Amino acid sequence: MRDAGLVCDIGTGPGQVARYLHERGAKVCGIDLAPEMIERARRLNPGIEFRQGNMFALEIADETFAGITAFYALVNIPRVDIVRALRELRRVLKPGGLFFLAFHIGDHVLHRDEWWGCKVSLDFYFFRPDEMAGYLKSAGFEIEEIIERDPYPEIEQPNRRAYIFARKPAQ
Repeated sequence: MRDAGLVCDIGTGPGQVARYLHERGAKVCGIDLAPEMIERARRLNPGIEFRQGNMFALEIADETFAGITAFYALVNIPRVDIVRALRELRRVLKPGGLFFLAFHIGDHVLHRDEWWGCKVSLDFYFFRPDEMAGYLKSAGFEIEEIIERDPYPEIEQPNRRAYIFARKPAQ
């Protein structure tokens, strides 16, 4: 993506993916729904632009980004809303732009009422790669590649992951 234009890390969290891309020469920004995450990302990653935003209604002009990364950014979105979020991401992606998506593989929903000692109410949605590919196609993306991998033992949650490279048609 070097010299291709601005890349957005959607659901950036503390900005580790944006930083990784930035350190490799990409012009990058990060967007997250949570203002606390944006604040943390700014503190941890000076020199990278981070802003708050909702992937269902981004305050971004059409065809702004050359690429978008979404590492586990869609895992809290119910299946019925996935295509709507993907269409919004496609809207802000330039024709021919790349979209790189990572998610946990499965058919289930994991609910948490407590996380790291705090009361929460969070749902984590797992998707099958072919299912997510279907959502991407419904949103107007072309699938470039699908990769699956096992978790890193004793480091990650014990479930498989999928990565999908998709592209907005150049038209």
